Amino acid sequence: MIGLFKTEMIQRKGPWRSLEAVEFATLEWVDWFNHRRLLGPIGDVPPAECEAQYYAQAKVA
Repeated sequence: MIGLFKTEMIQRKGPWRSLEAVEFATLEWVDWFNHRRLLGPIGDVPPAECEAQYYAQAKVA
């Protein structure tokens, strides 16, 4: 996971001018990774959506 983050965010978007800029970019990347990235093995839906569906089904059962 760290290698993926470093490749996709840190190396591509650098050079970074401050620690605050890296922290903000990290928050944006984590949000994208969990809420907007489509993950094929779970049906091309974002991980957060799949998790919400799982817990909704668990409440019904």
